[in-house]
Order: sequence, then structure tokens, then C-alpha cells
Amino acid sequence: MMPITMAKPGETRTIRKITGKDEVRRHLAELGFVVDSDVTVVSEIAGNLILQVKNSRIALDKTMANRILV
Repeated sequence: MMPITMAKPGETRTIRKITGKDEVRRHLAELGFVVDSDVTVVSEIAGNLILQVKNSRIALDKTMANRILV
């Protein structure tokens, strides 16, 4: 497993694990980041990512994105 921040733009990966405190994991789940769903890296700017999950594009900063393991 590796954090989604290691994936290159255009890559689609399957979420394996979400780390962090309960409220952080809950917040990411509400955005659509749940285990076994696919996530695509749309772009990366200075470590911050734009991710596509379940037909929505979501921007995450590097610290939040590092909690998503693929």
C-alpha cells in the first residue's frame, strides 16, 4: 500500500485503507473516499491533489491525501 499522493496524474487506483482519527475518516467517507472504491488523480499542484471519485472532483491538501492508501 502507498498513499494516493504517490500516484501520478491520470492513474486510477482502488482505495485500500483510510488512516487518521475517526472524524477525519468519517469526513473523507462523506466525500466518497471509501475502501474498495476507485479514485483517479486528476492533477497535482505543490503536493495538493485534485481527485475524481464517484463522478465528483475533490481537491485535497497533501496531509489529507496522505491518509488515503491505495
